[in-house]
Amino acid sequence: MKKMKLNIIFGILISALMFTACVDDLDVKPIDPNTVLSGNLGDDPENIERALGKLYASFIIAGQGEGHDADISSSDDGFFTLARAYWNLQTITTDEGICAWGDVGIADLNTQTWTPQNPFLTAVYQRLSLSITYCNDFLNTTAGTSDPDVIRYRAEARFLRALAYSWHMDLFGNPPFTTEADRVGKYYPEQIQRADLFRYVVDELKAIESDLGDPGYSYPQADKGTCWMLLSKVYLNAEVYTGTAKWDSVKFYTDKVIADPAYSLASNYRKNFAADNDRHHGNNEMIFAFAEDGVNTQGNGGTTFIIQSSSDATYIPAEYYHGLTSNTNWNGNRARKQLMNILVDTLATYGNVNVPADDTIFAQNPDTRIYLRQKRSLDIPSVSSSGDFGVGVYKFTATNLDGSEADNYNPTYACTDFPIFRLADAYMMRAEAAFRNGNMSDAADDINVVRRRAYGDNSGDITAADVTADFILNERAREFYYEGQRRTDLIRFGKFTGDDYLWAWKGGTFDGTSTSSHRDLYPIPGDEISANQNIKQNDGY
Repeated sequence: MKKMKLNIIFGILISALMFTACVDDLDVKPIDPNTVLSGNLGDDPENIERALGKLYASFIIAGQGEGHDADISSSDDGFFTLARAYWNLQTITTDEGICAWGDVGIADLNTQTWTPQNPFLTAVYQRLSLSITYCNDFLNTTAGTSDPDVIRYRAEARFLRALAYSWHMDLFGNPPFTTEADRVGKYYPEQIQRADLFRYVVDELKAIESDLGDPGYSYPQADKGTCWMLLSKVYLNAEVYTGTAKWDSVKFYTDKVIADPAYSLASNYRKNFAADNDRHHGNNEMIFAFAEDGVNTQGNGGTTFIIQSSSDATYIPAEYYHGLTSNTNWNGNRARKQLMNILVDTLATYGNVNVPADDTIFAQNPDTRIYLRQKRSLDIPSVSSSGDFGVGVYKFTATNLDGSEADNYNPTYACTDFPIFRLADAYMMRAEAAFRNGNMSDAADDINVVRRRAYGDNSGDITAADVTADFILNERAREFYYEGQRRTDLIRFGKFTGDDYLWAWKGGTFDGTSTSSHRDLYPIPGDEISANQNIKQNDGY
C-alpha cells in the first residue's frame, strides 16, 4: 500500500492454524516473533494497523520482512503469490492469454487440461485459505474493542475474508469453512457448499457495510464503495453460484457506486494501468486495488509479473513500452488472436479481417483501449512456442501516465496498483443487469458512458438494438482484458467450456476444441483431498 506501508516486520502468532488441513504440508511461521504477537497486539495502536497491513499484504506478496521470507515455502516464492497465481487461473485458461513457459502446470492451464495436482491451483487454494486464517486470527485478537478505528479495521478484515471466500466460491465452489468463532487446534474443517457460501458472503458484506469508512476515505483500504462493488460482483454471478439470478440486486448496489461523488471515470483509459493510477494521484475511478510499490511491496507477483512476463526484447522492449529496465523481457505471456479479433474492429477499420502488417500496434483503430502489438506471427504454432508468437499486450506500465518515473521508482519492481474494482465495472455490471431484465435502452446508455471514454466522443455509441449477450461479453473483454476477469465472465455467458466459443489451443488443438463443462469449476487440490477427510472432490475430477 502507499499509505499503510507493507514493508513491516510483523509476526502474527497463530496459536494453531484453523486451516490445518489446507496448509498441512506447508512451512507457515511467524517471521519475527519478538516484534508483535497476538498476545500483545493491543499494546500499541500501531501494532493493530500493522497487523491489518499484513492481511492486505497476503493477497499481493509472498511474505514480509528483510529478505521477504515467504509465508508459504515453495521452489519460487514469487511464482505462487496469490495475485499472480489467481491471474493465471483467470487469464491463460481463456482467449486472453497463453504462456510460453514450460514450468509444470502452465501448459495444463493453457489448454484446459488441468488435474487436481496442478501447482497453480494448489497455490491459490492454499493462499486464500491462509489469508482467511490471518483474518480470523485478527478478529479473535481484536474482539471486544470499543475503539472506533479498530471497529473499522475489523470490518476491513471481514471484507478481506469475504473477498477470499468469494474467490474460493468462484474458483473451487465448495471449500472448507471457518470463521473466528471456530476453535483453534489441529482439526478438519467442514466443507461448505457453494450456495451456502454465497449466502454467507452476502450476509457478511451487508453486516459490515455501516462499519466501513466512507467511499474513498483511505485508499487503498476497503470502504463502503468496495463493499458495494463486491456485493455487485457476487450478485452478478449469483445464477452460476446458486442457480438463481439476482439482477435487481446488481442494479441496487451498482446504483450506489455510480451515484457516489467519490468516484468518476478517469479521462484517459490508461491512467488505470500506469504507476500513478491510484487515488492519491487523482484517479477517482479506482475503487479498490492491490497497492504495489517499488520499495515497500517488492516481489515478482502482481503488476510486476504482468508487465515483465509480457515483455520481450524484440516486440515489447522495456525502454519503449513499460519502463522496467532490470530483470526484463521474460517473454512468456501474450494474447491469442481471438482476443485481438474482439478488441480490434477489423472489418470496420481495415475493410477485411487481415490486419495490415505495417500497423503493428493497430493505430488505425479508433478505440483507445487497444494496447496490443503484432508479433512474429498472429498464429501460435504450438502450446510451447516462443513468446515471439501471438499478440503482445502492454496494457500495464511501470511509468506514470506521462512517461515519467513513479514515486518510489525501482527498475525491477512496479509501483502500479493492480485494479480489483474500478468504476467502469459498475457501469458494465449495471448494463448487464439491465440487459438481463430486458431494458436494452438503459443497458446501451451505461455501455456508452464507458465507450465514450474509449473513443473520445460519441462516435462509438451503440443503440438498444446493438445490445446482445455477445456484445456485452465482448465489451467486457475490450474494457477489462488482462485484469483477471475473463474466465468468470466467459462462464457466466456459457462460453468458457464446450464448443460455443473456440480459441487457439483450447482443449489442446491448434484451432481449439470443445472441453467438458465440469471444468467451469476447478478441482479441489489433491493434497487437500488427501489431508482432510471432510472434503469431497468436485464432480468430474
